Amino acid sequence: MTDSIEIQPARSVGGSIRPPGSKSITNRALVCAALADGPSTLVGVLDSDDTRVMIEALKQLGLVIMPLPHLNQLQVTGCGGTLPRASADLFVGNSGTTVRFLTALLAACHGEFRLDGVPRMQQRPIQDLLEALSQLGADARSEQGTGCPPVALQASGLAGGTVTIRGNISSQYLSGLMMAAPYARSPVTVEVLGELVSQPYVSMTAAVMKAFGTHIDLASLTQFTIPVNAGYRPTHYSIEPDASAASYFWAAAAIAGGTVHVEGLSREAIQGDVAFCDCLTQMGCQVETTTTGISVAREGSLHGIDVDMNSISDTAQTLAAVALFADGATRIRGIGHNRHKETDRIGDLARELRKLGGDIVEHDDGLTISPGPLRSATIDTYDDHRMAMSLALTGLRIPQVVIRDPACTSKTYPQFFTDLSKVCR
Repeated sequence: MTDSIEIQPARSVGGSIRPPGSKSITNRALVCAALADGPSTLVGVLDSDDTRVMIEALKQLGLVIMPLPHLNQLQVTGCGGTLPRASADLFVGNSGTTVRFLTALLAACHGEFRLDGVPRMQQRPIQDLLEALSQLGADARSEQGTGCPPVALQASGLAGGTVTIRGNISSQYLSGLMMAAPYARSPVTVEVLGELVSQPYVSMTAAVMKAFGTHIDLASLTQFTIPVNAGYRPTHYSIEPDASAASYFWAAAAIAGGTVHVEGLSREAIQGDVAFCDCLTQMGCQVETTTTGISVAREGSLHGIDVDMNSISDTAQTLAAVALFADGATRIRGIGHNRHKETDRIGDLARELRKLGGDIVEHDDGLTISPGPLRSATIDTYDDHRMAMSLALTGLRIPQVVIRDPACTSKTYPQFFTDLSKVCR
């Protein structure tokens, strides 16, 4: 892919699209399948940078992962909690799910391990997870003492017991801990301190774990116990299309007008990001759920809203792009933890929206977007796939919007620009 790409304005959008499999579900399913006792088949696996680094890391640990003849299907032969190799130096790129999930998985096993990634990964916090694992008897530390990767582990399994973990930085810490806990020596009771961000991702983790044979009662998200008697059983598991990726196509309909149908998702999906459609409904779009998926249409004007996006924070950049075309201001709240993602998804997002003519006020927990006279701009993407995909949508209405480093979308959606062109008219 070239160093930059100019988005062509669209008269309207229309058609049907099926995004690739969910990155979040794919990496969770890979962890559960890797720990299961025997071979599992995963259907709808996402092929992207984040999933490739997870798969390669698991292979380095001695696990057998084989592609099947059908597209996007893998067979993962699990190790039953005993890794074939007891030492490895793993590269995780800039994949937050990979470093956090594997840190917990490795702590539940035995051996000497190290995890490192790109320079940005060495700035992404992981200390809360390391401290939680230490409460369960693990020896896992930030190698440079920064609270960030590289992570070094002298793993001898998890003892179990009660663990407390803060909920306000990243739900991935809790998800990693949950998936590793069935291989502790005694049940693990988790106590979440403070507000839990991105709650639907914790429910997603529990749903994937249940499919592999371990059930958690999540009646309370502040305290729950993970049993250790079941472990994970091999299974045939189908992965939903990525709801975060779907948000870009729903938003395209909101921005350019027309109707886009996203196949394979419903309001019963285990991904919380389908609730992005509710934001678009509040802004004036029409949302319809059918037996094959979810459609979004816009015929009239959009209006600004005030919305807490804590539980669907991966779609906040998408809504910010839509907000540039609304009548009135849009206030996005509850996403302070987005500053610790691939980039500062509040400060850097505000900077790029201003280039396009938006009047942006940055807050600790989000931002307010007031539309202004919109103008052409060259958008920096900060090696952040979501920055590239969300702000590309503005080019459907604004001429000469150029996206730098479009290849960064390969992190979760390598074919994004091709698929976007399919719905443009």
